[in-house]
Amino acid sequence: MADKDEDLPRDARIVKSLLKSMGVEEYEPCVMHQFLELWYRHVVDVLTDAQVYSEHADKSTIDCDDVKLSIQSKVNFSFSQPPPREVLLELASSRNKIPLPKSLTGPGIPLPPEHDTLINPNYQLAIRRRQPAQAVEEMEDERSDTNPSQEQQAIDEPQQQQTPQRVSFSLKASKVSIT
Repeated sequence: MADKDEDLPRDARIVKSLLKSMGVEEYEPCVMHQFLELWYRHVVDVLTDAQVYSEHADKSTIDCDDVKLSIQSKVNFSFSQPPPREVLLELASSRNKIPLPKSLTGPGIPLPPEHDTLINPNYQLAIRRRQPAQAVEEMEDERSDTNPSQEQQAIDEPQQQQTPQRVSFSLKASKVSIT
């Protein structure tokens, strides 16, 4: 076992000794690699922030104060302490004093009325009013027998009948509206 420890890099030996000092005797081999990756990433983040602080202070090199400031900012923004238990209990009791609103609909999830929802697919159909062929022939016969003012009226009448009739309906609803 001593031979295996000597073959490990220095950082891996440090991680192994940290795990042993915390009472961890058995672990997967990939745990050490994960700790090393996390450790390297944290060091790179701290040194990058320290470099930014050093450049902001117009210094040519990173000094100990820059690193301390970077670590302190990481600790302040990464780890937050929960409020004390007494504060949480006080907040909970003050919030629990307010009664819940009474349900008007009964059990289940209250939903708005169907006419206020957009979940039903609605369709509109434009139906053209067609005249039978006999009615068209009769109108042409009447035009030839009438005077010009009646003829103009007969021409206007089919145009009014050609306006499409709109029918809208919902698939679930039984109501049909014709406009």
